[in-house]
Amino acid sequence: MKAATARLLLIGLLVLAACAPRPPAPQRLPPAPPGPLAQPTPPVPRRAADLAVAPASFTASADAGAEAARAAFRRSCPGLQAREDRSGLTRAGDWAAACAAAAAPGDAADFFRSQFTPVTIAAGTGFATGYYEPEIAGARTAAPGYATPFYRRPPDLIDVDLGRFAADLKGRKLRGRLDGKTLVPYPDRGAIMAGALAGKGLELAFAADPYEAFFLEIQGSGRLRLPDGGIMRIGYDSQNGRDYVAIGKVLLDRGDLPKGGVSMDSILAWLRANPDKAPTLLAANPSVVFFREITGDGPVGAMGIAVAPGVSVAADPAFLPLGAPLFVTTTLLGNVPLAALMVAQDTGGAIKGANRIDLFRGSGAAARAEAGAQAAAAQIVVLLPPPAAARLFANAAARLLSNTAARLVSNTAARLVSNAAKPPQR
Repeated sequence: MKAATARLLLIGLLVLAACAPRPPAPQRLPPAPPGPLAQPTPPVPRRAADLAVAPASFTASADAGAEAARAAFRRSCPGLQAREDRSGLTRAGDWAAACAAAAAPGDAADFFRSQFTPVTIAAGTGFATGYYEPEIAGARTAAPGYATPFYRRPPDLIDVDLGRFAADLKGRKLRGRLDGKTLVPYPDRGAIMAGALAGKGLELAFAADPYEAFFLEIQGSGRLRLPDGGIMRIGYDSQNGRDYVAIGKVLLDRGDLPKGGVSMDSILAWLRANPDKAPTLLAANPSVVFFREITGDGPVGAMGIAVAPGVSVAADPAFLPLGAPLFVTTTLLGNVPLAALMVAQDTGGAIKGANRIDLFRGSGAAARAEAGAQAAAAQIVVLLPPPAAARLFANAAARLLSNTAARLVSNTAARLVSNAAKPPQR
């Protein structure tokens, strides 16, 4: 009886289970449409030719300083035509007509308007600092009170033009020394302060004040006031290949100087007030400049000719051809507006990148005050020979067409992939 009842109960449960509704079958979701195709990361611009070059115009104020700028340009022409343009903006022969015209008489403003095409590099937005020719107490030989050396270029310092090894490194250089068969970095400031160059006969002269010597080195040239009253002029000859570090920014980042309170005078005051910490701060800038004695006119810039106050600027030769004229709009000490023609005739360890310039303000106390306080936004228009400008504009148009076509192909490919991934319509 119990077995029959159990069988009936089991049969009933099976019937109920068969009648129960089945859970719906899981639906297959369509695959998510693919995102846009990954775009390649654009390379970091290493020279001006890699940036956007756009036409600009001469303004009414573009005639300011024309006579002095033409004289500076004329002095630059031999070097300008002989140097390889690391910026990629010009070629050999582009400057020949302008240099020939610069030697002819005539109105200076008309010369610039007729011989050049104004352009901007990366919209021309930049920054202008200032430099000057310091005069400090010094001596030709070490003596009591004159203990800080200025060094000549060491004979084992090697310059390497990386562009000779790879096309994508054109315009890039490095410096170092050989250790056996290996090129290694040259000693930095800390090592040189500790005696890395001592006893090698490289001392060119000696300064009385180590901190004033440091700032003369940053300026790249200067005059030493000798014990007998004479003047010894020294100028840039080379550099140890280490990157420049602004010690004012180091003090600012550490909170040792307030924001807006960084200047040459405030840094000097901090160094003098903290002689135990000063060597470490100086060594934070690993870059060291090597000098040579200058005779005749000066100071001498990177083109090997004397720079002129209010006309010469230092620039990065990878982004501006040395010797090229430019029209600069910026603000000077005391919020005084400046708009004038100038000429790129020098370089500087801290002057890197497009539209970054350093205005030469001259020599003496007034120039020191102006240079030490100069830090302002600038608008820069570069004056190029017409053949160079036309070539750059044509290249820019070709790149724009190529980029537009590439974007069209990429977007079309993305749509095709997206459509192929959609489930078929039923």
